[in-house]
Amino acid sequence: MAKKTSLILTSIFLSLCLFVPIGFSDVEEIVSKSDVPVMSARNTLRVNRVSSPTISPDAQWIIYTKSERDMNSEEMERTTHVWRVKVDGSSRRQMTRGSQSCTSPSWFPDEEKIAFLSSQEKTGKSDNNSKRQIFFMYVDGGEAWQVTEHQESIHSYQISPDGQKILFIAKDPLSKEEKEERKKKEDEEVVDEEFRMSHLWVYDLNEKKEYRLTEGRFTVSDGRWGPDSQYIAYEVRPNPKNDESWNSDIWVANIKTKQSRKLYENPGRDINPRWSPDGKKIAFASDPHTGTNTWYNNLYIIPSRGGETRVLLEEFDLDFTTPIWSSDGENIYWSTGDRTTSNLFSVDVSSGKVREMNPPIGGNYQWDLSSNGKRWVWSHSSADWPGELYTASLNFQSKVRLSDANPWLRKEKIKRGKVKVIRWKNSDGQTIEGILTLPVDYDPQKKYPLILNPHGGPSSARIQSFSSTNQFFAGNGFMVFQPNFRGSSNYGQKFLNSNRNYWGIRDYDDCMTGVDYCIDQGWADPEKLICYGWSYGGYMSYWIVTQTDRFQAVSPGAGLPNLYSMYSTTDITHYLAWFFGTPWENGEKYEKHSPIRYVKQVQTPVLIMHGAQDRRVPQEQAVEFYQALRDLGKEVTFVRYPREGHGIREPRHHLDRLRRYIFFFSEHAGVEPVSEEREKKKR
Repeated sequence: MAKKTSLILTSIFLSLCLFVPIGFSDVEEIVSKSDVPVMSARNTLRVNRVSSPTISPDAQWIIYTKSERDMNSEEMERTTHVWRVKVDGSSRRQMTRGSQSCTSPSWFPDEEKIAFLSSQEKTGKSDNNSKRQIFFMYVDGGEAWQVTEHQESIHSYQISPDGQKILFIAKDPLSKEEKEERKKKEDEEVVDEEFRMSHLWVYDLNEKKEYRLTEGRFTVSDGRWGPDSQYIAYEVRPNPKNDESWNSDIWVANIKTKQSRKLYENPGRDINPRWSPDGKKIAFASDPHTGTNTWYNNLYIIPSRGGETRVLLEEFDLDFTTPIWSSDGENIYWSTGDRTTSNLFSVDVSSGKVREMNPPIGGNYQWDLSSNGKRWVWSHSSADWPGELYTASLNFQSKVRLSDANPWLRKEKIKRGKVKVIRWKNSDGQTIEGILTLPVDYDPQKKYPLILNPHGGPSSARIQSFSSTNQFFAGNGFMVFQPNFRGSSNYGQKFLNSNRNYWGIRDYDDCMTGVDYCIDQGWADPEKLICYGWSYGGYMSYWIVTQTDRFQAVSPGAGLPNLYSMYSTTDITHYLAWFFGTPWENGEKYEKHSPIRYVKQVQTPVLIMHGAQDRRVPQEQAVEFYQALRDLGKEVTFVRYPREGHGIREPRHHLDRLRRYIFFFSEHAGVEPVSEEREKKKR
């Protein structure tokens, strides 16, 4: 393929961190059309979020957080504040204000005060920098006040059941010598030998002082008070490396003696310890396999003073997550992915009988059960609407929506594409599911450009919940197809593990047979096929563009085309090794499943995107594939986002990515963007 103008222009600007937008001159910029009632790129940033719902001890009030973005500010900053609402949905009002976010609200047992985390002032004692601390506020109003002055930012906290103490977790502070060394830039690092660990601290509200509870060459997380306010259960792992997240054990600390003991260990992960209401037992999630999340957790119950564990759910073929005890201790609830929804289950602790609770279809998260065990509050997102907070009885009667986070969608009559679940047969005769988002104003008599969007993970799955990105494409006339290919997480252990040693083979077949199904149904135009994905979806995009020329444009994001070099540079080496072993022992596997091996077969225009500071999939992965395409004279553009890690966080980078997508896809599918347009800059 001959080199095109865009390829030559790309090479001119190779030294820049961010390239000039595709096809744009230096006097043009892209803006969203304000008069088009669809999900524009700018509108995707306007979606507000509600989170952290917590029921008051008397089950009459709920506090939560709402996160909003200031679209009129230069940086489009997002700020989070605490709100409260009655369980009937009335008396909703904002409780905290200001330019600094307030997060993680909690009730005191007497219901007179709440606590939350913020850095509203110059807090702490380290380098005169603002640190996230614990604040209090009276429920009936008034100013919040700062309680802790810890040297480092507080990561998480929990109020003791008796309301006299606060447990919190924070990183170890830098020593005076370390601070001086950093000032002098004597900051060399011995890899895997120098870590900043996180530890447990307790703040005594009567004495108004803090003391340390744990110390040593390990890091802790998820500390939880026992009901007697005397013991704390928590997770311990060797260090904060991501690759050690699957190597954790459960410990218990006595706050009087400040002594800790290991309660349970195995070679894999032991997480989410939760005390029974009577304090006699601790339930937790556990998986004996180390180095990977491709095995489901099971529910373990152990006496809080130690002893034999009991394993429930051995016949339950989905994941177990965080245990939620019923008020009488007879049942445990948990939420997990179940095909294309997020379901809630319960298990009878005595009999082991499992029951589906069947909350609304979609994304259901952040469950909180009232202390009397009669009321749920949680976050629910349907396919048609962003997440809102709901409350309902234990069996989901009398459901009430508590929040109204995005009224602008309704007021501005923003059109959205309908979403449905589709099923097809792969080449092995298995039924595969996927999510299909239809274009806005879909006409069944027409065929539409189709975007294939493989998910990340690969141990993940698409569910029927709101996606502003999918709605952005739907508003611009595209159909978005998201297959739950083999290796996805919501279909049983065998299905989850079925892509081991089969990357780019079984998942590729499931994707391609799904695309064929969409074409055969008369939905998709076979001459207007697009593919893009991020992370493992980026891997699949690299793989697809090397295996077929049926797509008109492909955009890999944060993908991994060279598994051999990926192994030694990613921060989850053990996870990759679970699929293929090590490269020096199984080099042929790493070569066989690496898209870069087949780079000479690429015939399709490629748009590569990657974060410059990505540690999960280092940016060199993108550089390798880009350079190979350059050397081969292929049509390619590479966009590197400064300061970004494995995901895109900065608002302007988010806008840039979506707008590049839509112009790249539209150009090669032969359609015109609906929501975005080029506009001359004023000189």
